[in-house]
Amino acid sequence: MDTFINFIPLGGLGVIAYFIGNISPSTIMAKKQGIDIKKEGSGNAGTTNALRVMGKKAGAITCIVDILKGVIAVLIGTLAAGPAGGWICALCVFLGHVWPIIYKFKGGKGVATAFGAVLAVKPLLALIALIIVAIVVLISKRMSLGSIIGAIAFAILAIFLEPGFFPYAAVMAIIMLIKHRANIVRLAHGEEPIMSIFEKKDKSNEGGQEDE
Repeated sequence: MDTFINFIPLGGLGVIAYFIGNISPSTIMAKKQGIDIKKEGSGNAGTTNALRVMGKKAGAITCIVDILKGVIAVLIGTLAAGPAGGWICALCVFLGHVWPIIYKFKGGKGVATAFGAVLAVKPLLALIALIIVAIVVLISKRMSLGSIIGAIAFAILAIFLEPGFFPYAAVMAIIMLIKHRANIVRLAHGEEPIMSIFEKKDKSNEGGQEDE
């Protein structure tokens, strides 16, 4: 039997997904500790900076919640309007995370939320991209490089595994690359710091901007 959600137009679904994306666990947890996450570490509201500023527990919670945002938004869109609704919600929840209106458009880089959204759209696509990211991170010891390669990989993989989703995946990948532009410059100059979990904390790297 149809439910109320089936009558929500695609635009409305996109708005709902966008505001789901606005939920920022790192910002909320940091505020409870009297910290402004936008002014600490890299200033990014994502998993890596939460890990750096507040520790492993906060980093894990941030990662899980950001992934769940993507999953939930896509499931709502798919339930209401089929695959097309899911694809639109995947893009909108990602945009809501990257540019959240309730936090003055200052969000994260969208990697975890994009993964959650893609996981709900096409699990195989997300898992292959995750394996690629993991391999790159383990070899390079730099999360930013894994995120950059992962963004490119999942957009290309979408062509073969979920063609209808490709335009949305391409937009998400381009935005992630733009958000990682400073990391790309540092990688090109060999100045991107190693991710903290791969080495003992070094005060000289504390101001580094390696981030997801």
